[in-house]
Amino acid sequence: MNRASILSRVCDSIDLGDKSSGAELINYHYPFKKIEYVKRTYTKADMLTIFLRDHFIDRYSGERMIFPPVLRLLSEIYPNEFPFHPNWRFNECHPAYWDLSPTIDHIVPVTRGGTNNIENLVTTSMKRNSAKSNFTLEELDWKLYTPSINEQWDGKLNWFIKMITENPAFLNNRNIKEWFVAASKVIGDI
Repeated sequence: MNRASILSRVCDSIDLGDKSSGAELINYHYPFKKIEYVKRTYTKADMLTIFLRDHFIDRYSGERMIFPPVLRLLSEIYPNEFPFHPNWRFNECHPAYWDLSPTIDHIVPVTRGGTNNIENLVTTSMKRNSAKSNFTLEELDWKLYTPSINEQWDGKLNWFIKMITENPAFLNNRNIKEWFVAASKVIGDI
């Protein structure tokens, strides 16, 4: 029985004055399962490790991602053409922050029994991460893209390091500095 049919039968039970049958239908065919919220936090170094493993490729689409502080540098250089908003407000922030900024996602959501093991973590865009939410790949009919070893995309990480080395004043931006420190930790002294 599909979910709409279940709820239709629940409504019919209510119409017949039989709320208890409706509750039974819900509990048996479409139960609510309370999920304990587990806060997930990753350091920028943890995130960069996953991004590098995945070659800055969105594992759900195969699209190239851009190292997050590169976007911030572009916003520093082009504040009008490439605006940034601290809360990523869509009407005030360049869409690249949603489309191309990589983030970490759980292939099997933690709310569905997934773990924080590195094998369950992948790179994806903020847009896809928001869309995926707590759904499984099967529920969304999504596939997991596996980057080729020959895919040598670095998300402009090396460009970022060059820009900071040549223009250390950018380190006055706390977010850019945090990513620079993480990059130094993950790929060695810069």
